[in-house]
Amino acid sequence: MQKQKEKSAVQWILEWAGRRKSFYIISVALAVLNVAFKIFPYFIIGNVIAKLLLGERDIEFYIIQVVFIAVSFVLSEIFRSISTSCSHKATFAVLAEIRKQCLDKLARVPLGYVKDTSSGTFKNIIVERVDSMETTLAHIIPEFTSNMLVPIAVIIYLFAIDWRIALFSFIPIILGLAATGGMFIGYEENFSNAVARTRELNAAAVEYINGIEVIKAFGKVDGSYEKFMVAARRGADAFIFWMKKCNVYHSLAFILAPYTLLTVLPFGAVFVSSGSLAVSDFVMCIILSLGIVGPILNMMGFTDDLGTISTILGEVTGILTHEELDRPEISESKPANASVSLKNVTFAYHDTEVLHGINMEMKQGSVNALVGPSGSGKSTIAKLIASLWDVTGGSIQIGGVDIRRMALSQYNRMIAYVSQDNYLFNETVRENIRQGRADATDREVEDVAKKSGCYDFIMKLENGFDTVVGGAGGHLSGGERQRISIARAMLKDAPIVILDEATAYTDPENESVIQTSVAKLVSGKTLIVIAHRLSTISDADHIFVISEGRVAEEGDHKSLLSMGGIYKHMWEAHISAKDTVKEERENV
Repeated sequence: MQKQKEKSAVQWILEWAGRRKSFYIISVALAVLNVAFKIFPYFIIGNVIAKLLLGERDIEFYIIQVVFIAVSFVLSEIFRSISTSCSHKATFAVLAEIRKQCLDKLARVPLGYVKDTSSGTFKNIIVERVDSMETTLAHIIPEFTSNMLVPIAVIIYLFAIDWRIALFSFIPIILGLAATGGMFIGYEENFSNAVARTRELNAAAVEYINGIEVIKAFGKVDGSYEKFMVAARRGADAFIFWMKKCNVYHSLAFILAPYTLLTVLPFGAVFVSSGSLAVSDFVMCIILSLGIVGPILNMMGFTDDLGTISTILGEVTGILTHEELDRPEISESKPANASVSLKNVTFAYHDTEVLHGINMEMKQGSVNALVGPSGSGKSTIAKLIASLWDVTGGSIQIGGVDIRRMALSQYNRMIAYVSQDNYLFNETVRENIRQGRADATDREVEDVAKKSGCYDFIMKLENGFDTVVGGAGGHLSGGERQRISIARAMLKDAPIVILDEATAYTDPENESVIQTSVAKLVSGKTLIVIAHRLSTISDADHIFVISEGRVAEEGDHKSLLSMGGIYKHMWEAHISAKDTVKEERENV
């Protein structure tokens, strides 16, 4: 990972460009020709004026010169068009590769990094920030390069004519560039501030849209909208403040740099009058000094983009160079079976240890339950087993093999994980279930839906299995989303199944149906269940009671009750709550 962090911006861009990097080389070469043919008419005009001063009367000569100018402009536009086309082909390939690498990377980093970063921030970087690189990559690479190289060649020619005029022509350009440098005073701080405010605005917008139902239900429209407006104002103020600081320098730069005649004309006139400079050479110097103004202005116009590209690259590479889960590319060992072992596992989140020396043994084909008070660490254990995080200390082993010695792709095939926060894609019910196994047939999808107890409600939807569920499954209820997620996990047919409070949003009747269906589908598999309703896991082979990040008790239902500890108190509270609900229903 350290190696990646040391890559330069050019190395990153060439890597992203891949096979399209040759398009950038072609684009730069054509862009140089474009600018060269734009400046070439100035040489012709200088030569024409020199001939006029010498009394040349041959009209054919002047017609030929005009044709040369016309051809030069046509060739210039042809080269510009082809150059732009090549650079855009390479750039769009780069942008696509950046986004692909970022999304691939997010699948390999610890879950904590993703959880700690707002979705608005990731969306802003991967979509807007990457998209804003298009101008820089598609235009600056060829155009900045060509607009810099050609004026250098012209200035060298000016030195060949008269070194004094060449030096004097530099004065306005140097002053203009110095003024441009003033725009970069505090640039990193101002740009970072603008980016931070933009992130806040994105996060506020995402929060407002996602929470609109709650906002309306509790009459919080004004307060929530005010939060969004404050973020919008802060974003606007950051940019306005920055632009105000740059305005004076920007104006000076674009006033001073183009006026090369301010020094070329008076000093050139002095040299002509003293006889040290020929009139024809003086005219050529005037014409060429005007000719380099356009490229220089174009080059200066890209300075802001050059400043922002480093920050954008920093944000993108910040994702790409983030520490990944500690996994090899190819598995070093093959698990003997689907047993799960946790050996002295510790885990720290934000430097705070939340699991302290966890030891568990779960045999292949057994049903294992994790119970305990809220915040005790049950879901954290499930996420560690699912390889969403890496342990801080100790090890998790599958079939006697440390999961850190297994390739992530292979390990993922062994695990089917269903959390309480189920996510469905904005696709059909059929395709959401098929996420469990991409090559599953329609018949297999429907069969697993029947076995999972969700076939009947699916068929009642508007288009059955072809019903689009909406963003994050928003067109379905929480219980329906969970049941489809369970069907998806069952279709995967992984040897280890983790249900992290997967029936939290279902009513008791449907939960019983799901539990029965799951019991049939996971026969012979290692099942790990986290449940808040203890009655649903009373038949588990092994129950682990988690309290304050430790295994406080373990055993089967009967043995735990006989201990008279935490589990017994939880069970009595659970039974009491069920009796209370039953009485309330009977009294209705």
